[in-house]
Amino acid sequence: MLKFYNTLIRKKQIFKPLKNKRAGLYTCGPTVYWFAHIGNLRTYIFEDILKRVLEYNGYKIKHTMNITDVGHLTSDADTGEDKLEKGAKREKKTVWEIAEFYTTAFKKDLKQLNIKPPNVWVKATATIKEQIDLIKILEKKGFTYKIQDGIYFDTSKLKTYGRLRGNKKITLKAGTRVAMVCGKKNPTDFALWKFSPKETKRQMEWNSPWGIGFPGWHTECVVMGIKNLGIPFDIHCGAIDHISIHHPNEIAQAEAAFGKILANFWLHGEFLVLKDGRMGKSEGNIITLENLIKRGFNPLAFRYLCLGVHYRSKLTFSIEALKGAQNSLNNLYQKITKLGEVCPPLICGRSVLPQIDYRKKFLNFIQDDLNMPKALALMWQMIKDKKISPQEKYKLLKDFDRVFSLDLRKIKSEKIPQEIKKLAEQREKFRRQKNWQKSDEIRAKIKKMGYQIEDTKKGPKALKK
Repeated sequence: MLKFYNTLIRKKQIFKPLKNKRAGLYTCGPTVYWFAHIGNLRTYIFEDILKRVLEYNGYKIKHTMNITDVGHLTSDADTGEDKLEKGAKREKKTVWEIAEFYTTAFKKDLKQLNIKPPNVWVKATATIKEQIDLIKILEKKGFTYKIQDGIYFDTSKLKTYGRLRGNKKITLKAGTRVAMVCGKKNPTDFALWKFSPKETKRQMEWNSPWGIGFPGWHTECVVMGIKNLGIPFDIHCGAIDHISIHHPNEIAQAEAAFGKILANFWLHGEFLVLKDGRMGKSEGNIITLENLIKRGFNPLAFRYLCLGVHYRSKLTFSIEALKGAQNSLNNLYQKITKLGEVCPPLICGRSVLPQIDYRKKFLNFIQDDLNMPKALALMWQMIKDKKISPQEKYKLLKDFDRVFSLDLRKIKSEKIPQEIKKLAEQREKFRRQKNWQKSDEIRAKIKKMGYQIEDTKKGPKALKK
């Protein structure tokens, strides 16, 4: 039985989809003004695991991810420069070129981490009309007001505002991530539509009933989610920094406009941190996936590292920890390669029942709020279990990898060269003659050529070292 920790109610909840064995999933995508860092990518790995667990349990997923290519200001609220406009000035390109370049880079990162792409990619700039239509509805229902720099949502008009935070009242002061823009009625009020500055012309701006400008960041996701998944939809995901501002503001607009919660389940991933604190673009200490690849790491070593820590727990990143993950992954590849060599496909098709039902245990762990650390530990326990046949181990590893996605299903045993096979046969001949000197000489020769001989009950086996 699938259970997820639902931030909306602050506890684990049995997952009940709106439609039988179907799930609508919305994941907050990147603001494409710079490269994603590995902290961002940890969130996308968690969301990919969620998607794979749902599919493992027989669900058909409709997954939408947005590309924020306008409206996300440097304050993450209502002040500062648009991040895309800032990026364009930095690189002396158009905002459209910036958005396209970093969208491509982001998709490349996802592919290298075996993160499945969404069914629907949607750009904020492709839904401007729908965003204006939503603001019109909010205006008609009395939830908006106009000040010098834009149209704002009046949070005091919505009794349920902040319900994602447990309806806790928060005090936001000027200088924090939500600034007190001159004219705002309440600290928590947020921009729905920002007017273009009169002294400058933006590259991205549109006509609206209220004046030339651009949409607020919090409005974009509401529209993109509803347009593709309806309201309510099943699951909305993001990182924990969205719990205090961005996601409550999305929920507020949906409830004010349509009288419905935007999504039934809200899942949030914890931060990846460094030993000396949080990683972030504003902190100037980001590490990209490309940085790790250039240092010789397999990108899936980072995915393995993320699997070892529950998505709701902080992951403290270090190169030493990544080296450990790389070693474990390489060891895993060696294990499945050896199992493949003693377990050709036709043999592995036979059913061999282990004494412990590992698949059932695996299912229980992944169904319990995506408990990947326990699922990963179970996998290693299974590999070491001498009571299980190689055939069953091979099958289980391939099955578990439907969720882990560490490319175990792609690992194939390497063909042993004919020369090595002939030497192994010669060595076996000398062994039978009890000519141990000749036998050892051939073993040493095989070792120099990068292979080793394992003597089994069924005879000698040549393996790649």
